[in-house]
Amino acid sequence: MRIAIFISLSLVALVTACQVEKSVKQEIPKVTLTVSVAASVQDAMTDIKKLLIQENPNLEINYNFGSSGSLQQQIEQGAPADVFISAAPKQMNALQKKGLILTETRRDLLQNKIVLITSKTKGNKVIFQELINDKFKKIALGDPASVPAGQYAKEVLTSFKIYEKLQPKLVFGKDVRQVLTYVETRNVDAGIVYQTDAKISDQIKVTAVAPEDTHSPIVYPVSVLKNTQYSKQAKIFVQFLFSNQAETVFKNYGFTIVDTNN
Repeated sequence: MRIAIFISLSLVALVTACQVEKSVKQEIPKVTLTVSVAASVQDAMTDIKKLLIQENPNLEINYNFGSSGSLQQQIEQGAPADVFISAAPKQMNALQKKGLILTETRRDLLQNKIVLITSKTKGNKVIFQELINDKFKKIALGDPASVPAGQYAKEVLTSFKIYEKLQPKLVFGKDVRQVLTYVETRNVDAGIVYQTDAKISDQIKVTAVAPEDTHSPIVYPVSVLKNTQYSKQAKIFVQFLFSNQAETVFKNYGFTIVDTNN
């Protein structure tokens, strides 16, 4: 009799626990975050999204990829976004100055390098200073006014004292991925992109890496935006970017993690 009573009570407890668990799951709504991300992180962030959702099934991510300058303007104009990842501090600084980010959530996430690329069909490797040669008719880089990679490229060329000389040859892309496409399709003779973008293409080759003292530090900051309705979930997303899983993905694409301790 005692055994029967014990079994009965155990079954009741099990059924009750299952009902409570089911009820809790039903009470947790599925939240969709809109994340504005610099185009140069597109492939890594796509992979990270899959890993994140495995651990957080009630969290969905919609990415908005573009140049950091364009994304900054969209956010300033009220476009919906919960998290912003910029390819340079400049755009994040502008949003912070206007009170549009949760300052306490801002962290430096990634580092990158600037490289000179040509099509694989081109001959010998060249260095930045050789771009003034007549064999280079068109050279692509991101628009320095809105694309961080373009701003870094301008700094590199200015450091070598050739930016003004190259003006007639320069073709500006709307983002770093467009620059990569120009080189892949041989619409230009050379391009300047991030090392990580060069790594994903098998149609180009890296001919030179810009010395670090020729440009500002290439840092990607991330922050939760002030107008988000889902600050808790947005913070979970940002925290995941510093996890070991995310770090492995970023490194596979050639990035370096900046902040792993905060």
